[in-house]
Amino acid sequence: MRQLIALPLLALAMPAAAQPSRAPFTVQQTGQGFAKLDDALMSIRGQDATILIAPGTYRQCAIQQAGRITFRAAEPGSVIFDGVACEGKAALVLRGEGSVVDGLIFRNIRVGDGNGAGIRIEIGDLTVLNSMFLDSQEGILGAQDAPRTIRIDRSTFAGLGQCDETPDCAHSVYVATRGQVTITRSRFERGRGGHYVKLRAPTVSITDNSFDDSEGRKTNYMIDLPEGATGLIANNSFVQGAHKENWTGFIVVAAEARKYRSAGLRVEGNTASLAPGQTKSPAFVADISHERLAVGANTLGKGIRAFEVR
Repeated sequence: MRQLIALPLLALAMPAAAQPSRAPFTVQQTGQGFAKLDDALMSIRGQDATILIAPGTYRQCAIQQAGRITFRAAEPGSVIFDGVACEGKAALVLRGEGSVVDGLIFRNIRVGDGNGAGIRIEIGDLTVLNSMFLDSQEGILGAQDAPRTIRIDRSTFAGLGQCDETPDCAHSVYVATRGQVTITRSRFERGRGGHYVKLRAPTVSITDNSFDDSEGRKTNYMIDLPEGATGLIANNSFVQGAHKENWTGFIVVAAEARKYRSAGLRVEGNTASLAPGQTKSPAFVADISHERLAVGANTLGKGIRAFEVR
């Protein structure tokens, strides 16, 4: 009974400016509503804010120019950004101090240079929660020469990547930072080219994820650390499919350069298997860094070699 009384009292005490808006994009701090997400961002004028997004499918995109902004679905999983990219890049182009994306779905993002993404992170930290990236050229893409933090949690990446449309491949997640990238409790499946996760970062933490390549087409590595990295890859499950462009490794370290130290990179507690029809014999960890990795106990199915130095 006390709760029933408290709720209307709180509503009455709410300032008029902060009343919920019927518009699809509402700035939580002011209660102002907007028909376009870009207009909501412009109204904030570089301040930190949360934008609540009503359920619906939106054929629009937006650019964050400043501040720390949270883009949050009022009902997780009910907000879809479909088919539109700003600046020929992504549905959300982020260049503020930091960004949080919570509960959004991005799908059908394609652009001329082959890198159409749900999110393009150009400046700032990024946290992605409870979100989905579907049937696009790229899920999350970005590079910045700064020690920023990228975190992805409880999200799905499906039907992403390409190596046919342009000379360079696109990937489900492809980010570069001099900071740390953390990916947890997320699902990667049904890739359409490139790698599932490609990270250019000195430190990574990739734990408790699912990589299911059984319906993948023309895919490459599950995890590519092309310039080396330290950190942890643990408690993930991997299934390598039969229709790959490059089947030689699940996790590949320093294939392009030895920019970052790889000594001590821990790979442990993972499970890996081959899907029906996969008759090759890939390495679970392929190391080109020639440093001492900490490859621990992993459960590997028939036909998978534990470790390879190239």
